[in-house]
Amino acid sequence: PLLFIIIQVLAVVFIFIELFISLLFLFIALKPLNMKPTLIGLYLFPLILTGHLSKVLTEALKLEGTVKNTGIHAAGIIIAPSDLTELIPVFTSKGDTMLITQFEGSVIENAGVIKMDFLGLRNLTILKQALAMIKENHGIDINLDELPLDDELTYELYQKGETNGTFQFESGGMQKHLKDLKPDKFDDLIAMNALYRPGPIEYIPNFIARKHGTEKIEYDVPEMEEYLSETYGITVYQEQVMLLSQKLANFTKGDADVLRKAMGKKQLAVLEKMYPKFVAGCEANGHPKDKVDKIWKDWIAFAQYAFNKSHSTCYAYVAYHTAYLKAHYPSEYLAAVLNNSGDITRITFFMQECKRMGLTVLGPDVNESKKGFSVNMNGIIRFGLGAIKGVGDAAVEELIENRNTHGKFIDVFDMVKRLSARTVSKKTLETLIMGGALDCFTDIHRGQYFYIAAGETMSNLEKIIKFGQQVSSSSNTMLNSLFGDADMPEVTQPKLFTCDEWTLTEKLEHEKEMVGIYISAHPLDGFKFEMENYKFMPLSEIENENLKGKSFKIAGYIASELHLVSKKGTKYGKFKIVDYHGEFEFQLFRDDYIKFAGMLMQDNKVVVSGTFVPRFYDQTQFEFKISNIMLLDNVLKTMTKRIDLEIPMEKLNNDMVNMLAKHAEKSGSCVLGFRIIDNEKEQMLKLFTNHKKIEMTEAFLDDLSTIEGINYAVTTN
Repeated sequence: PLLFIIIQVLAVVFIFIELFISLLFLFIALKPLNMKPTLIGLYLFPLILTGHLSKVLTEALKLEGTVKNTGIHAAGIIIAPSDLTELIPVFTSKGDTMLITQFEGSVIENAGVIKMDFLGLRNLTILKQALAMIKENHGIDINLDELPLDDELTYELYQKGETNGTFQFESGGMQKHLKDLKPDKFDDLIAMNALYRPGPIEYIPNFIARKHGTEKIEYDVPEMEEYLSETYGITVYQEQVMLLSQKLANFTKGDADVLRKAMGKKQLAVLEKMYPKFVAGCEANGHPKDKVDKIWKDWIAFAQYAFNKSHSTCYAYVAYHTAYLKAHYPSEYLAAVLNNSGDITRITFFMQECKRMGLTVLGPDVNESKKGFSVNMNGIIRFGLGAIKGVGDAAVEELIENRNTHGKFIDVFDMVKRLSARTVSKKTLETLIMGGALDCFTDIHRGQYFYIAAGETMSNLEKIIKFGQQVSSSSNTMLNSLFGDADMPEVTQPKLFTCDEWTLTEKLEHEKEMVGIYISAHPLDGFKFEMENYKFMPLSEIENENLKGKSFKIAGYIASELHLVSKKGTKYGKFKIVDYHGEFEFQLFRDDYIKFAGMLMQDNKVVVSGTFVPRFYDQTQFEFKISNIMLLDNVLKTMTKRIDLEIPMEKLNNDMVNMLAKHAEKSGSCVLGFRIIDNEKEQMLKLFTNHKKIEMTEAFLDDLSTIEGINYAVTTN
């Protein structure tokens, strides 16, 4: 109100200033008409004043209490005893018939209705699909409600922080806390679910320390132990406050519920009103005033993040189910997760999780794949046929139905004979081939389908399709013939010409085009040693807040590049780097572009070094400043400062010495160190070449890989 009055006063002042200027211009404009200034003013003053005042006041009122934007609650459902239109104002959003009201949740119940939150969880779909696959592959019907809550393998998964793909516990921060906490009972999961959110997250280190006995558990008054012992003396749940208020201050159950609701809704005013009653009740029970004030002060702070145990328990229960299935049936569970990942980035992430767990994920296969990700009887996860671009639902459904009815396809000729040419067209077959779905027919490789031999006008694939059409036409003719098949000539399979197989790069590019990711291999697989030993930062972490101002290196391949020219005629470039974990687009301007433009070529495997620095025009924003780009091929030679070999005594023989001597002949910049281990005597001897440095090469690594039992550690520049 005070602000509004000030706005009004200022508005009136500005009106009079504007009025004076307007009258001055009007007087000048109307002077040729010989009208008296007094008459001009009396005629226009009320009109100008009224119009401008109304306009200014209207704008001021628009600012007061204006809603900046509106949104629809993700899970809020209104339940009413009668027609909603009789109780509250409703409307429909554009393109939707669902009724919506602008009454907020805090006041909606006063209108005679209730608001319930019904959350739809993708994880429930994952559980359902995983259970169906477990039933199909193992013949086991699992009732989630009957799972034991003390399963050792499940808690081992939590203790290792291997929770990717599980509900509620998969973030990096949560995984770190789980490794420290080492939960061994369901109550630990409930508490962590409630604590890992803004506010209470600061108590997690205390919670962990108290669980493991490294921090003393203390209570403000002894009576609090009854309800806080399960959380090691830390108030975590609203229910604990409700029970303690009844025990310490003689609150009724109704008063305790009001207190709970005030905390849940963060109604600090209501909490302040309840303070005198709480103090009086505590003093009546003989609790010291200073302790009572401390408890209430802690509860006021707790109101900022209050969480109820029943909610956290439900979440932890679903989370436990997901972790149980991941621990006991990893292939089926991860296949269900992949089916519900939504985008290629998430699918790639969970493909890496499968790889970490030792699970095999193979590409699509017309003889084994279903529409989505599935698991075969050997526990191998298969890509779905529906994941291949250009393969429609009708083609997938006919292919699977035919396979289930008549058995697996013997070869590609058997396949085109059994499937409708209209459903499985040439385009569909091409995409299936490029996606690797016909690799099960080992007598023909991918490149062979598209090969046109010298002197021929048709590719091998076109010959195969023509064969299928001839078989179909012959069958139709035979059905319409009075003589049956006695006089029908047999359609012979065409001869297919051979050619060279596609290179790995060609295979991978077609897989990426058809499926969205690399399946057979990864472009960086040839640089496995470099990726594992040279401390390159994963691209999935590049936007981490902690990286600002720090220097680091990224290794990957260039997926795309653009060489551009600005409006001023300045050349600059953009290029996208992809590694095992994600992708990121970098930019190069001015001198940096001139310096590194030659490196920007698609499929180049590179190492990008740089630092996140503040932007020139906005110091609060950061950009990646590239300091160097080099080919990944050169990493071994230029970035290896030292390699230390750990060699068991029994492996130290003439062959080993000769191999090392051979590579030592090529002088380089890498120091070679040794740790000779005698396991029987439990002794170790450290040695290094102080006068001779070697050149780190692929050949050296290949020779090392042929000797079992040798470990190594790389020190980089």
